[in-house]
Parts: sequence; structure tokens; C-alpha cells
Amino acid sequence: MGTLLSKIKSLKPSEKPTTLHPIMSFTHISNAQTTFKPPLIANENAYLGDIATSESNDPTSPITAGFYRLEKGTPLVYEYTYHEMKIIVDGEFDIGDETGQKVHAVKGDVFYFPKGSKITFTTETFGLGFFVGQRKEGAA
Repeated sequence: MGTLLSKIKSLKPSEKPTTLHPIMSFTHISNAQTTFKPPLIANENAYLGDIATSESNDPTSPITAGFYRLEKGTPLVYEYTYHEMKIIVDGEFDIGDETGQKVHAVKGDVFYFPKGSKITFTTETFGLGFFVGQRKEGAA
């Protein structure tokens, strides 16, 4: 049977593919939920940190992932300039938007925040969310 590369080498020039995609490895961040401490980004109680991005592989449409933590205190009002998905991985949030929609979010809840939405996050204890946003690293 031969390898894909040997089969490609045996093709006539007109039959050869014009682009070969390099083999890429995945990224693994061990125990990220318990060991990564996002930096303070707003007020006295809102923390956010990016931990992985596709920017080097796809600079035109990157996605970036990380953690958002909110402690009891000042609500965070955030206007999204990109699309984002978030799953609550610990604690709880009260999340609302400009349409009047409000949700008490707990571990396992998943959210989609469309580009242009203005979201208010608050908590009576703390909340930790894992996010994936359609943006460059550090652009939150």
C-alpha cells in the first residue's frame, strides 16, 4: 500500500494537488481549570485570561479560549465586539442583557453571546466560566 506522500509523488504534474496541508499537533493545557489564575481586568472583582488561540494557524479568523472569573462585588457590564460561547464550570452568575432577558447560571449552563450584545454579569458568591471567542488573543 504506500503512503500518501509516495502516491502523490507518483502522480503526473497535472494530477498533483496544488496545496499540501502540514500535519499539526493539538495543544494541551493540563489542569487549566484549577491551576490557571486569570488576571484582574475590571473593577475589584472581574478576572479574565486567554489560555489558547488559533491565531498563528488562522490569523484572519482566529478563535481564542480562556477563563472568566467574577467574585462578589461590582457587576461587570461588557459589550461584545465578537461572537463568544461560554460554559459555566463552577459557581454561579446572574446574567442579563439589554432585551431584559435574565438567567441565574450554574455549572453546566452554556451561553452564546452574539457580537454587539451588551451583557451584565453579577454574582452573590463567585462564578467561573470557560469561553471561546471569535477574536485575537488579548482582544477582549
